[in-house]
Amino acid sequence: MCYYNGQKVTRSEYIRLKDLEKAILNYDFLNKDVQTGFDYSGNAVLKPIEGKNDFDLVQMEWGFLPGYIKDREQAKNMRFGYKDASGKFHPPITTLNAMAEELIKPGKIYREAGLKRRCLVLSTGIFEWRHVFAKNKRTGEPLKTATKYPYHITVKNQEYFYMAGIWQPWTDRETGEHVETFSVVTTEANKLMEQVHNSKKRMPAILNEDLAYEWMFGDLSEPRINEIAKTQFPAEKMEACTIAKDFREVLEPTKPFAYEDLAAIELNF
Repeated sequence: MCYYNGQKVTRSEYIRLKDLEKAILNYDFLNKDVQTGFDYSGNAVLKPIEGKNDFDLVQMEWGFLPGYIKDREQAKNMRFGYKDASGKFHPPITTLNAMAEELIKPGKIYREAGLKRRCLVLSTGIFEWRHVFAKNKRTGEPLKTATKYPYHITVKNQEYFYMAGIWQPWTDRETGEHVETFSVVTTEANKLMEQVHNSKKRMPAILNEDLAYEWMFGDLSEPRINEIAKTQFPAEKMEACTIAKDFREVLEPTKPFAYEDLAAIELNF
C-alpha cells in the first residue's frame, strides 16, 4: 500500500514530462517531506488539461470521494468509521489507494476515473514499514506480534518521480464546497518492495516518463490501462533505507537510521 508520501521539491527544480515543463516557482505547497494519507489533506497532482497535451500542477485531496457521498459528515464517516443509532460500529473505507487489478472492473467505484480521469501524483520518496517477527528467546518460535521498521524509498538519481493516480471531482451537497480528490494506483511489489512492504507486498505504480505521458494523455484501451496500472518499476532502479520510527515528528524524517537488530534486505535482483 501507499499511505505516506514525500513532496518536497526545491524552487530551483522543474517538473518535466517528455517535452513539457512547468516552472514551480510559485507553488508554495511543494514543501512537505511527509504527506500522511490519513490526514486527507492536499497533495500535488499533475492533472491533464482537457483537449491538450498539457497539464496543471494542482492540489487535490488525498482520498477518493465517490459521488454517492453527499456531504462532509458522510465523508468523515466513510474515512474514519462511525457508530449507527444502535451502537454498531461501521469500520472506515479507505480510498487512498486503488488496486490496479480492480481499477476498471465493472461496478467498481474507480472505473470511470480509471477510464477518463487519470493523473500523476508527484513524489520525492515514499514511506513503508517492514514487519519482522522476532523469535521467542525461550522456545525459538516467532512471536505473534511483529516489530515494524520504517523505510524511505526513492528512485535512484531522481529527485522526484511520478505515481499513477486517478482523480474525482466532489461537491458537498449541503454547503456547495467543491474539491478534487484522488487515489494512488497500487500494484504488486517488485523484488525490493516485497521485502520492505512484506506484510501486504504492494507498491505504487511508479511510471517512467514515457508511461507517465501515456497514462495522462493517451487514448487508451481498457487492456492498456490495466497494463500500465500494473507496472512494476524495476527494483534495481530503486533505493530503500531505514529511518527513525518517529520520522513523522522529527525535523529530518528521511535521514537514515540504522537498527542493529535488523537484518539487511536482499539486494541481488
